[in-house]
Amino acid sequence: MPETIVLDRPLTWQEIAAIAKGAALSLSDKTWQRIADARAIVDALVAKRVRGYGINTGVGALCDVIVDIPQQQALSRNILLSHACGVGEPLGREETRAVMAAQIANFSHGYSGVRVETVETLLALLNADIPPIIPSKGSVGYLTHAAAIGLVLIGEGEARHKGETISGKQAMEMLGRAPLVLGAKEGLSLVNGTPCATGLASLAIARTTHLLDWADAAAAMSYENLGAQADPFAAAPLALRTSPGLQTVGGNLRRLLDGSPLLAQSAGSRTQDPLSLRGVPQVHGAVRDSVAQVAEVVNRELASVTDNPVVAGTPEAPEVHSQAHAIGAALGLAMDALGTAAAELAAICERRIDRLVNPLVSNLPAFLAEGSGVASGFMIIQYTAAGLVAENRRLAAPASLDGGITSALQEDILTHATPAADKALAIIANLETVLAIEVMSAAQAYDMQPGQNGNAAGTGALYERVRAIVPVYRDDRPLNGLLAKVRDLLSKMAAF
Repeated sequence: MPETIVLDRPLTWQEIAAIAKGAALSLSDKTWQRIADARAIVDALVAKRVRGYGINTGVGALCDVIVDIPQQQALSRNILLSHACGVGEPLGREETRAVMAAQIANFSHGYSGVRVETVETLLALLNADIPPIIPSKGSVGYLTHAAAIGLVLIGEGEARHKGETISGKQAMEMLGRAPLVLGAKEGLSLVNGTPCATGLASLAIARTTHLLDWADAAAAMSYENLGAQADPFAAAPLALRTSPGLQTVGGNLRRLLDGSPLLAQSAGSRTQDPLSLRGVPQVHGAVRDSVAQVAEVVNRELASVTDNPVVAGTPEAPEVHSQAHAIGAALGLAMDALGTAAAELAAICERRIDRLVNPLVSNLPAFLAEGSGVASGFMIIQYTAAGLVAENRRLAAPASLDGGITSALQEDILTHATPAADKALAIIANLETVLAIEVMSAAQAYDMQPGQNGNAAGTGALYERVRAIVPVYRDDRPLNGLLAKVRDLLSKMAAF
């Protein structure tokens, strides 16, 4: 049975990521009551004809057009149909589940005013693992992604079930539910807020956090093959710099390299190691600190109401407030920062790969190849790493500065939080590949060390894990097939 996460307080990014991977979600009685209470306020606003954006008015630049009660259901439905205009390849299963979980979390605060039945249906889709198909491109913020989810609730659009594409109507039939007929405000709430960016951001943090230890592991393996200082990451001098991330990296490196015969042999042969080796605590540590800061932003977003408008008060004295809580400026800035941090981690990793394969600095066979001139070894896979690092530099340009104007000047500043999260995920995927190349290259370097003095116990365990899935490379098969196996190891297993 999958783990079940109970939503009785704001969810964390870790919980969103767990749900994305398959954990179930349930809502506490108090949470359901908050949702019901907010719906009662919307019903009162409708009955009293209190003007509220998207409740009894049009949306965007049509916000001053009054929509009377008989047309409010049509307004909600039409919002979903017209806003479902995303394009491109669909999001993956984990990405879709993360967005759905963040959407439910946003409604759970009790300020959106969607019906209990609507949240129940969204929750049923999530827990039955029938994710809507969400085109990944075309949203400057959140609208097109979220509309694709809302379509399935009304029996439109498409979803996935056990790898097959089914219609929204079939998805509802599998749940044993009739397609929803949305009430006032529900169409707007289903496309509104920052759940798309928040869900994707939670996954981005989870994937980066998982790779941080692998980055330290890969660096330790490379350092053992290339390093020279006797005590490269000593605790006392590292403690002179205030950085929790730096101290964590230093501790990891000391533990992995403890008792290394290779480092004992090379000690003192250089006064100072190159920065891609010597600077691992400072660079890897700064990335860890940056990830921690981004995680705080995402958790704050999950604890926040990001709908517009929000409803408050009581059915007797209902209130509706049009503010800009749906704008994801904080998330856009945070995801741009995370993408830059992941790109920097990949960049220093690629520099270590180059040193491993470069006979001018490695004191190892050229390109870690057997048979001089006949075999190319790891020459071209370093090109792959360099190409991915270059792509990361292009992707790391800030999305949050893109700006733009939509809806006839009504929405005249855009912060692009969802695209920022999307490109951060792309950078992180490239980072994972570059790390896999370094791990595989370092394992090959061990096999080519003159004298075979042996590894430290920590790096030796890493070497054995690599060799359990890929052999020493002798130009005897396509190298990308072996790389895929090592990347799968990094993706699924903890480094230590």
